[in-house]
Amino acid sequence: MATRLDGRKIAVLATDGFEQVELTEPVKALKEAGATVTVVSPKSGSIQGFNHDTPGEAVKVDRELASAREADFDGLLIPGGLFNPDALRTDDKAKAFAKAFFDAGKPVASICHGPQLLISAGLVKGRKMTAWEAVQIDLKNAGAIVSDEEVVVDQGLVTSRKPDDIPAFNAKIIEEFAEGRHQGQSRSAA
Repeated sequence: MATRLDGRKIAVLATDGFEQVELTEPVKALKEAGATVTVVSPKSGSIQGFNHDTPGEAVKVDRELASAREADFDGLLIPGGLFNPDALRTDDKAKAFAKAFFDAGKPVASICHGPQLLISAGLVKGRKMTAWEAVQIDLKNAGAIVSDEEVVVDQGLVTSRKPDDIPAFNAKIIEEFAEGRHQGQSRSAA
């Protein structure tokens, strides 16, 4: 199992309303493993984090989505939150950005409500996944094979349910990002 991400570039796709720990803790783990992490958002400046429905800390946006390209990154992280995925799932550029990672066979990680973006982008049919309990129903309805486990890995796609799962989620995202491209990842983008 690879544990170093030296030279790897990871995009974090988020906007206002992300769950604080679902962005900050994975980013911390990725950086400690040697990755360069870029926060990508539809807006510039900073984005507002939340602790469930209570405002948390803002995070600086490194690159606007309009100028971000999948080719510049080795993997994608999509944090959850009550508001973040709901805003991203209606953004055509966000859906296209996520789909581009699948098309290229690059690893994608998403936690909690984050898979809502993948549902809206049409990327979950036939994939083994998990998410927040309420989102698991949406995944099933969109054709995913859902398992209620702390972390589920399927050919470069890593999903988890909630903040309590972050330690297991972080370990698997580092492993999958270190492995790089997965041929099976592109099958759900077709």
